[in-house]
Amino acid sequence: MRAALPVAAFVCLLRAGPPPLAIAAEPAAQIYRDTNSAALVLVVVRGSDVYFQGFGEKASANSLVRLCSVTKIFAADLFARLVQDKTVHLNDPLQRFAPAHARVPTRTRRGQTTRAITLEDLATHTSGLPREVLPYPAHSGHFAFPNSAQRWAWLPKQKLLAAPGATALYSNVAFDLLADALSTAAHEPYPRLLAERTTTPLGMRDTTFSPTPQQCAQLLRGSHDEGACNDTTATAGSAGLYSTPADMARWLVYLVNQQPPAAQAVYVQLATLRSVVGLNHAGTPSGIGLGWLQLGKRGDPSMILEKTGGGAGFNAYLAINPAQHTGLFLGMVWGGGPWHNPFEPANNILLALSNLPPLPVEPHRAPAKKHVKRVHRRKIVR
Repeated sequence: MRAALPVAAFVCLLRAGPPPLAIAAEPAAQIYRDTNSAALVLVVVRGSDVYFQGFGEKASANSLVRLCSVTKIFAADLFARLVQDKTVHLNDPLQRFAPAHARVPTRTRRGQTTRAITLEDLATHTSGLPREVLPYPAHSGHFAFPNSAQRWAWLPKQKLLAAPGATALYSNVAFDLLADALSTAAHEPYPRLLAERTTTPLGMRDTTFSPTPQQCAQLLRGSHDEGACNDTTATAGSAGLYSTPADMARWLVYLVNQQPPAAQAVYVQLATLRSVVGLNHAGTPSGIGLGWLQLGKRGDPSMILEKTGGGAGFNAYLAINPAQHTGLFLGMVWGGGPWHNPFEPANNILLALSNLPPLPVEPHRAPAKKHVKRVHRRKIVR
């Protein structure tokens, strides 16, 4: 069923556009049914036109949702713009932004120390760092661990899993370290830096790491208790953002019309890597950008840039088709029952908005599994 109309301030932005946008409703309804979601919100854009559809009794344009790992695209976009204004550089070593006396690990191969981890490595999952800081404390709130002090105390004790730049290993802690580095370089706390440079200029008033009680009252809930609506500043670079469909519409309009080309470029070709682990939830990538994963060939009208997210009872998906200036956001909260991959069907919705055929079915690829792992009985982002 369609959610209630948004508040008056959003009515002028949120409008049922031409048929290519409205046709997203039925396949989104199928995703809602297939994933056994308690609620699902869909935002699609083409140029400046926006279409919203909600499924579930409480799904509206003002519902609060957890973005989970879609948060990484905000950190990567901010990184690209700080590179553009020369606040930081792609090849800056992470060590340059480390707290006093904190050592960033290196890797030795055949008696030679490989190059240092750079900010670009962090943003492209090629740092050699593991996914998480573990163990995850049993009583921590969702996305409330590790904070900056905890990860920098953990980091010097680590042995890199691969030489920087050699292997793609999906890493959440890498993006939190990237956020720390950007904060240090700009001499501002990261949440304030993101607000000043991104969310406030775009009018994204409900996109935050520290939701108010009023905002928390709008948080979508599944059929199971998924924990408190808590402060998630600790994982501001990787997973902590909350937002609403209304705000994500503004974000999508920015991405398909204004995001700097450098933020959508491919920085790592898969052929140059020894292996790729944990990056295929929405399809096998053909390249890795700053936060973004590329599906399809560069220059192809059907090429998609995407980012998946999951945790704390939520799945989130952000995808854009730059050639057609279209974009899609999907947010859902689990309702119990078997889980089905929503990301690949969402890609086909995005392409259908431009009358493009679905992506080819990939042979011999195991279905993507629910990308949330339990640690001490608590779900953490994947």
